[in-house]
Amino acid sequence: MAELARVRIWAEALIRMHLDPAFGAGTWSFGFDHAKRRAGLCNYTDRRITVSRHLAQKFEDDEIHQILLHEVAHALAGPDAGHGPRWRRVAAEIGYIGGRTHDGEIAHELAPWLGACPAGHEHVRFRKPTRESSCAKCTRGFSREHLIVWRRR
Repeated sequence: MAELARVRIWAEALIRMHLDPAFGAGTWSFGFDHAKRRAGLCNYTDRRITVSRHLAQKFEDDEIHQILLHEVAHALAGPDAGHGPRWRRVAAEIGYIGGRTHDGEIAHELAPWLGACPAGHEHVRFRKPTRESSCAKCTRGFSREHLIVWRRR
């Protein structure tokens, strides 16, 4: 598990290394956010890179380093690059080896809503479910036979 103080040091070092104002990148900063599903974010308006404090504490050091490289690549490639060819090229140049999106674990233990289908598959929600839903593991499309029953944690 990564220590938040160490993550901050890595992030600030990567920002200095790749986003130095002397190279026309402007002033960028780093911080932690409270995201529970998203690992990192590059905010072009505020010129700020953030990482989920919840997920950073769950991931190993190498995973966090890759998340930081992913977000720095966004900052370098610019807001119009998305995850397209320009972003992929920049990301590879700075050593990023991951995919376009985070597919690791989420902070499911923080979800206030727990659900279960009749087959026992567990589901989590961070917001109160407002309509009926069925288990996608059991059936394609909506099915009353596979309705998820929600309860507050």
